Amino acid sequence: MILRHIRYLQAVVEHGNFTRAAEALHVSQPTLSQQIKQLEETVGAQLLDRGGRTVRPTDAGAAYLEYARRALRELEAARRATRDVGDLSRGSLRLAMTPTFASYLLGPLAARLRSLYPGIELCVREATLDAIELALLEDEIDAGIAFDQTRSAEIDARPLFCETLAVVVGEGHPWRRQAEAVDAEALAQTPWALLSADFATRGHIDRYFRDLGLKPRIAAQANSIGAVMEIVRHSDCATILPRAITRRHPELGAVGLQTPLPARTAAVLTRKAAYRSAALRAFLPVLDALGEELEAEDGARPPAAGAG
Repeated sequence: MILRHIRYLQAVVEHGNFTRAAEALHVSQPTLSQQIKQLEETVGAQLLDRGGRTVRPTDAGAAYLEYARRALRELEAARRATRDVGDLSRGSLRLAMTPTFASYLLGPLAARLRSLYPGIELCVREATLDAIELALLEDEIDAGIAFDQTRSAEIDARPLFCETLAVVVGEGHPWRRQAEAVDAEALAQTPWALLSADFATRGHIDRYFRDLGLKPRIAAQANSIGAVMEIVRHSDCATILPRAITRRHPELGAVGLQTPLPARTAAVLTRKAAYRSAALRAFLPVLDALGEELEAEDGARPPAAGAG
């Protein structure tokens, strides 16, 4: 019963209103008010400030909720642990990754996992690094794939592979046919289709141009990798994306540069001391093996100038 009381308290705080919380919980407002009052009597403190236009937690309520949320996460982990099947005949894996990794890593990863463990259900979401960290801390996902720039001390970031960025153009772009590496002057003159500022990759791109002392001619920006790729396929624009994308899309090509783009480290993120299901334990070696292959592809086949 106390779990229901805690969830009711969370709903009132999230909605800031008993009426909206009751609607979301599909209970009557008097029932909800009674349940909250019972919880306050059990705890021995007033948990909600009902005096303003918005219902807010009191200091005691905020302190109680902090520990209650923690307890709910642990109970959810306990529920998953009891349902976990060690032989992997069934199970689920909750995974999040930043969009650039999803564009080339997710497909091969899902195929390999499906081949090895067909009983595991893969639940994937695209998210920013900050959102992935928060989801891990809230026990909403089992693992994340992002860059190794985590902020929380509760998150473990284990390096996977070095990702190489590249200048990418379509089949009709003149850079696909030239033999020499592209210099800074050519980079300054070409039109660019770039990812928008909400992508971590855009920060790497902007720093690259600043280091060269260039202000790129931006012809288009998009908050979708697929949209950027479509623009580059059908126009004279260039872009900057992970080199691995060009191996999945042969109509796109990476061109040689006089000043190479810097590499960055991909990492698998997990919450320290969190329960690791059989599905997660099986997944991590699969991910490691795929990461080694991707790094070997970049290392074994460095881009020749003008190579497509």
